[in-house]
Amino acid sequence: MKIEVVLTEAEIVQELTEAVEARDLPEKFFYWSPLAVRAWLSRAADPGFAGLHRAWQQLAAKAAWLLEPFGPPIHTISFGAGDGATDRLLLEAIRLSGREQKYYPVDASQTLLEMACAGGEDLDIETAGIKADISSPMHLVFASDAAESPKLLLMSGNTLGGFDPLDHIKHMAQCMHGDDRLILDAEIYQTNGSAPRVDALLQFAFAPLAALGVSADDGEVRFEHKRDKSIAGLHVMAAYFRPDRDLRIAAPGHEVLVERGEHINLNFNYRFTAEALHTVLVERGGLRILEEIPSPDGRYLLVVCSR
Repeated sequence: MKIEVVLTEAEIVQELTEAVEARDLPEKFFYWSPLAVRAWLSRAADPGFAGLHRAWQQLAAKAAWLLEPFGPPIHTISFGAGDGATDRLLLEAIRLSGREQKYYPVDASQTLLEMACAGGEDLDIETAGIKADISSPMHLVFASDAAESPKLLLMSGNTLGGFDPLDHIKHMAQCMHGDDRLILDAEIYQTNGSAPRVDALLQFAFAPLAALGVSADDGEVRFEHKRDKSIAGLHVMAAYFRPDRDLRIAAPGHEVLVERGEHINLNFNYRFTAEALHTVLVERGGLRILEEIPSPDGRYLLVVCSR
């Protein structure tokens, strides 16, 4: 198994201590510890994601069209690949087309990256993982340079929504050249008022703190919905932890005192109207949308983009 390390475990540990001190946990820590990985895998298995998987299967059925600009081998780089399960819906279609391919999953989680690499190898695909922080523009460029253009760049599971989408799409667009294709899905804000399953999010949001010894009895995880006024139709669901008593959290290196009533910012997740997603991709990212595939349940929109 080949994995190139750009983000070391020592760097992650140091950043975790700094994040606890700042009361603000970056996205990578929700996929890093064994407890967080288990929480993410449990959430990913939720039946609510069936519509998203169906959208990727519909794209896989269009593999012949998607691969028209590409000569062998097909290079696929997946940013925030997780365990690679969604990637493999498309990789399998490419394999069945008889085209030679190479797969480069990118993730900050060593455990999930190993799972993605193992899954690619099980399909007899030449695979090389890249352990990197996709919130870093430098790491994005490094990972995107793993293969020559044209290449497929993937972002599945509403990865774009895990960061500031206006900034992140600009950095992603800068990684694209020539006939490259960016394929991403986004979670669509439900205007009928239906909310995501908070119970499914709770364990996932709390996992990084639980891995540091914080108990559910020590406080409460709360979710807050906000409108991002920078673009009409942009919404964010933010989670935070509010301790009910003074806590001494055993961060790597030393304890951090968090007083009763303070807030520790956990993860956030952007959701988009279809119009807002178009604005982010086209106006802010400078991309062209070549294809759109809505999920059957209307909760996700899968798009194929070029420069």
